[in-house]
Amino acid sequence: MTPVGPFVKAARPDDGSLKRSSEILNKQQGCPMNKENQNKHQGCPMSKVKQDSGESNVIAAKCPFGYDSQTFKLGPFSCLICQALLFECSRCVPCSHVFCKACISRFNDCPLCGADIEKIEPDTNLQSVVDRFIDGHARIKRDPVDKDEKQVVGEKKTVIYEDVSLERGAFLVQQAMRAYRANNVESAKSRLSLCAQDIREQLEIAGNTSELCSQLGAVSGMLGDCCRATGDGKSAVAYFDESVNFLAKVQTDDLEREYLQVTHTLSVSLNKIGDLKYYEGDLKGARNHYFRALDIRRNAIKDSSKAPSQVLDVAVSLAKVADVDRNLDAEDEATQGFQEAINLLESLKIDSQENALEQRRLSVLDFLNNQLYKKQSK
Repeated sequence: MTPVGPFVKAARPDDGSLKRSSEILNKQQGCPMNKENQNKHQGCPMSKVKQDSGESNVIAAKCPFGYDSQTFKLGPFSCLICQALLFECSRCVPCSHVFCKACISRFNDCPLCGADIEKIEPDTNLQSVVDRFIDGHARIKRDPVDKDEKQVVGEKKTVIYEDVSLERGAFLVQQAMRAYRANNVESAKSRLSLCAQDIREQLEIAGNTSELCSQLGAVSGMLGDCCRATGDGKSAVAYFDESVNFLAKVQTDDLEREYLQVTHTLSVSLNKIGDLKYYEGDLKGARNHYFRALDIRRNAIKDSSKAPSQVLDVAVSLAKVADVDRNLDAEDEATQGFQEAINLLESLKIDSQENALEQRRLSVLDFLNNQLYKKQSK
């Protein structure tokens, strides 16, 4: 079966949500990962537009350690194992090499030098440096007080940052994805939470703009994947619900490609909530979310050209709804749903060069035929 995305594997066929979520972050106008739109949106929490005589000038921020969202860098604050920034930094004894706690806990010997690990100790000093680096990455300090105001010597002041490039959001998501792929889920969750916090702060200032809503919807979906991977179903549902709520606010009628990306990610979030409710035994709740996803995917086909991936999405949703109908003893509705999905896939024409898509079509078709065979064998 095709995995739901780089963050999650599905028990039943579904589609690449996290990849699509990242694409929304990459391709929405004003998104932190889209350099083409640096000058267009002051509302993005990861951007800074410098006003000079009514014209916009973007300051290209360069990380002194070489970390950015476009190239791979294993720098002084990185874990050799997950290749992301250190999280819960831990030092091996006696060799003193440093890794993420979750990463090094899986080893008996140091993966860098091969020395036996007698114990691991937290390195709070280095972790503090890493945290400060993340907090200031792609930002500049901004004076939080009026210059005419008298300053008290020794008074503690809150440091306020202002973004100088579009790199921060992309940087945090990049680090989260690296950590997740290495099964360091808490590190991924921490980085995504920072990204979500940035966006929420800007939402309070700029309101529910389409750009910010799409960004938060995508990041919330990734956070839901993290919670689902750790078995925290309740928090996963909450994040997926947030993803659905914000993606539903996005207005992309003028751009078909963005519309398809948003509706795809929205339907995937609904399917993931349905999956969690399905495995909890709440079949009616699962069917409700599966059917909402199906309705969104059907409307997407009506409102735009029928791409093969869209037809596959509709077939997957039909299969999910039919599967629940069978478990609710609605066999006739289930058979009808399975047969409709089979008809869609059998009539679907896929380019010979789209091997991955064809393999997915055959996989889903095989699943559907097996479901019909179950009824005939009873």
